[in-house]
Amino acid sequence: MYMILILVVFMKLTELKPGMAGRVISLSSVPTIPRKKLMAMGLLPDTDVSVIRYAPMGDPIQIRVRGCDIALRLSLAQNIEVTSHEG
Repeated sequence: MYMILILVVFMKLTELKPGMAGRVISLSSVPTIPRKKLMAMGLLPDTDVSVIRYAPMGDPIQIRVRGCDIALRLSLAQNIEVTSHEG
């Protein structure tokens, strides 16, 4: 009998660097009203997301979700949990 160990590392969306991609795991730490708005824009659990760039002063962050670009405040993006993958 063989056992396969899969290591999944959860991180915050703000930990992804420009050009990196990930998959949304959880929005549960995002306050209710912004969470509903993000979900209406297509940012749902199990959705691929990529970081396009950070603003020159570091805030906001530009992400791409389902072909659309969204700008998020860092304080909001820090509440979104993702897993990283090659993008």
